Amino acid sequence: MRRRRTALPALLVGAIALGAVLTSAPASAATLGSTVPAATAGEACTPGTVVFTPEAPPALALLGAEDANRVATGRGVVVAVVDSGIDAGNPHLAGVVIGGVDLVGDGERADGLSDTTGHGTAIAGQIAAQPVDGSGVVGLAPDARLLSVRVFRSNQQQDKDKGFGPTSQRIADGIHWAADNGADIINVSISQETDSPDLRAAVEHASAVGALVVASGGNRASDPDAKDGARYPAGYEQVLGVSAADASGRANDASIHGPQVGVTAPGMNVLSAALGGGDCIFAADAPASSFATGYASAAAALVAEAHPEDPPAGWAYRLTATALRDDADNRDDVNGWGFIQPFAAIELLPDETTRGPVSPYFDTSESAARPPAAAVNPDHGASPFLLTREAALFTTIGGATLLGVLGILIVLRRRREQPAVDPVEIEREGGLLNVPGPGSADTGRSL
Repeated sequence: MRRRRTALPALLVGAIALGAVLTSAPASAATLGSTVPAATAGEACTPGTVVFTPEAPPALALLGAEDANRVATGRGVVVAVVDSGIDAGNPHLAGVVIGGVDLVGDGERADGLSDTTGHGTAIAGQIAAQPVDGSGVVGLAPDARLLSVRVFRSNQQQDKDKGFGPTSQRIADGIHWAADNGADIINVSISQETDSPDLRAAVEHASAVGALVVASGGNRASDPDAKDGARYPAGYEQVLGVSAADASGRANDASIHGPQVGVTAPGMNVLSAALGGGDCIFAADAPASSFATGYASAAAALVAEAHPEDPPAGWAYRLTATALRDDADNRDDVNGWGFIQPFAAIELLPDETTRGPVSPYFDTSESAARPPAAAVNPDHGASPFLLTREAALFTTIGGATLLGVLGILIVLRRRREQPAVDPVEIEREGGLLNVPGPGSADTGRSL
């Protein structure tokens, strides 16, 4: 798709967690999820054993994929998977991977189209898996195309000892390569505790050339004693970070909580492409940050197709502003802005009243959710209430005066019509009292 050169500040987003337990890594090392997924049946997830399952990935229903794919499928969008590589031999990925690079130097293919752990292959399947006979697996953005950017062999200690594990420098190089080779979305299902100047510079470069980095916000499974706090690259301003949600749509303590959390996405019981050619369920025991990031990247690809004129920050904004959450106006360090809704993100027409994160399009500080405080201005004239009261008083006085005049006229007219009264008779009746006179036949008359 057409590359965007204008970069606006993106929103901070949340962290995601990977499913299975990992070996601990130093604070300066990057961590990811286990490469030993739960099997769909027997040894289905064992490399070399090809087993397909007819069920569709459960995450697609949670994400409203059917509605979203009616308006966008990721066509024309390139997603780079900065990971362990992609097994392009999996039939779900035939024709989907359009290029790549190997930055590990462990003797594997120079184009990055190999994967010894299956981690990157699973992420690739979440994003753009193609239909295969006998399998229900398909990606959320099936028409997107992928770049395989191989930056580690595995997270196992033996590979790290050989220099083949994930490092901040290699991840930075991978992001930089992806940005320079046509990626619109860059998936980084990896996190680290320390801020790296090289990693920060790579993210800033990607944003400057029009690519959105979507990254894992951290996984407690890799270190049960890990403290909550920022993780990188998810913690950088230009990155869309993701936290793993369970079937309820909420993140839990499997994910690292912190300021980097911006959205959540499905990260448990993830059915995707497996190493060796079949299907596999990943993260069956706990929500997994890597896989939540994969679905968030796929959602970003749908938004990018629908809104190619937007900068990367615009795509991130659409996903955060429309995410499901309890409080429309606030994020938190567990779920960020909430659970992504791809169709709503595509359909959003942002304006000054759009609730949620700071908008790159409009000043939303005076949105309908946050009305400005009312100002009292004594020079605005008399109170409408006072004017109404004075008008009512004037009407009452005028009405009373008119009635008084009419009353006088009536009395005068009656006096003219009445016959003259004998003064003797007035004296006999005792003034105002109507007292019968002597010898009067009307003895029943009263006052």
